[in-house]
Amino acid sequence: MLIYNTLSGKKEDLDQALGGAKKIRMFVCGPTVYDYTQIGNARTYVSFDMIARYLRSVGYKIFYLQNITDIDDKIIRRAQERAVKPSRLAAEYTSAYFADMKKIGIKSVNKYALATKYIKQIIRQVEALLQKNHAYVIDGDGIYFNIKTFPDYGKLAKRTVQQSEDAVSRIDESVGKRNRGDFALWKFWHAKNAHLPNGSGNANAPMRIIEEPYWNAPFGKGRPGWHIEDTAITEHYFGSQYELHGGAVDLVFPHHEAEIAQQESASGKKPFVKIWMHGGFLNIGGEKMSKSRAGFITLREFLKSHSSNVFRYMAASHHYRAPMEYSDDLIRQADNTLNNLGQFLAKLGLVSGSAAFPIYSYDRLFAEKMNDDFNTPEALAVIFKMQNEIHPVLWGVNKRSAKEIRDWLRGKMALLGIDLKMPKIPLKIKRLSKKRELSRRSKQFAQSDALRHEIEQLGYIVEDTPAGPFLWPKQG
Repeated sequence: MLIYNTLSGKKEDLDQALGGAKKIRMFVCGPTVYDYTQIGNARTYVSFDMIARYLRSVGYKIFYLQNITDIDDKIIRRAQERAVKPSRLAAEYTSAYFADMKKIGIKSVNKYALATKYIKQIIRQVEALLQKNHAYVIDGDGIYFNIKTFPDYGKLAKRTVQQSEDAVSRIDESVGKRNRGDFALWKFWHAKNAHLPNGSGNANAPMRIIEEPYWNAPFGKGRPGWHIEDTAITEHYFGSQYELHGGAVDLVFPHHEAEIAQQESASGKKPFVKIWMHGGFLNIGGEKMSKSRAGFITLREFLKSHSSNVFRYMAASHHYRAPMEYSDDLIRQADNTLNNLGQFLAKLGLVSGSAAFPIYSYDRLFAEKMNDDFNTPEALAVIFKMQNEIHPVLWGVNKRSAKEIRDWLRGKMALLGIDLKMPKIPLKIKRLSKKRELSRRSKQFAQSDALRHEIEQLGYIVEDTPAGPFLWPKQG
């Protein structure tokens, strides 16, 4: 099993990296809950869901932990815009996130950890960094990590400390920082409240006061910075070192770089994480989809018109590290492919030939592709290779082989979170098909054609096969 490790910049043997152990503590950065999940983020969560499913299928015991950032500047700003408490806004979108993940079949996560439930752990880690002189206080502002105290800063992103400072990224701004790349561990509370309309639309309505949330800490009341929550949460569940950390590629710097600096500085142990995995962007028109850009597409908007299977197939048809260009053509291709696979499965249920069709070579090849850094596009190509090679001899395959093929295909697609359910054909359609078959056998071709037309008008296709008429819903 080979996995590309962002830290080393190469594929590594997983068993060697784990020292032969079969237990993996896996953490993936979750959402900042100030809006609905957009499809770019959803692609990342689907990719790591597939990875966790596959690892478990080959014998690894995975504890999959994901954080939820439910306190952040973005949440506070959005709450002020809507004149609601930040905690209420975060709760609303956290609930929406769980609902969205359920709709796309994310079942692999063992534990979701909300940042605000781990304030004690966050405070404890900030205190440790202060005591070891890796952090400093800016009066009236907050507590910042001093990147000059961590010579390895930039090792994940392959940047020197100076390059990290020169980069344009999501860096906390403050005129009191010692170094441009220093980042906030704790942001002090300010006694300035946002006076906002009550949301009624009445200009004469009384103003509401929305307070910035805070927690009491020995070094001053306030709230955590963005990076510190992740290391506090993972240290609570996994200790100061663990096996696998994942997220989208835009988190490499500064977010994951900051996590390494925090945890390795606090604990004195290296490496913080053995394997770092990063997923590619979902692009539209060549640009990364982001909530900060106009016109981003939410997952729930996508699912109004398309199935979760289509979304998951789109993700699986791209290597998790590769960019994915979103388009109507990509959606149509996914829909057509799944439709063809469904028909193939259904026809396998009708065959009654005498020939065996062994699938061992396909099973071995599928595993080879998945074991090479979870190459789902190549693994899918193995399925299509099998389908193409069976197709010319389909009706000669015996029932036993047909069942093995069906079970194998369903199982492999299930690893990708794709459930190939067979459609239920209405009794009326079945009766019309039976009537048409009687007409066709009696050579009453005009009546047979009329019945075919009626079936098609009702939204179904009918195909004559050696095993009898085959019915299937029309696409579109």
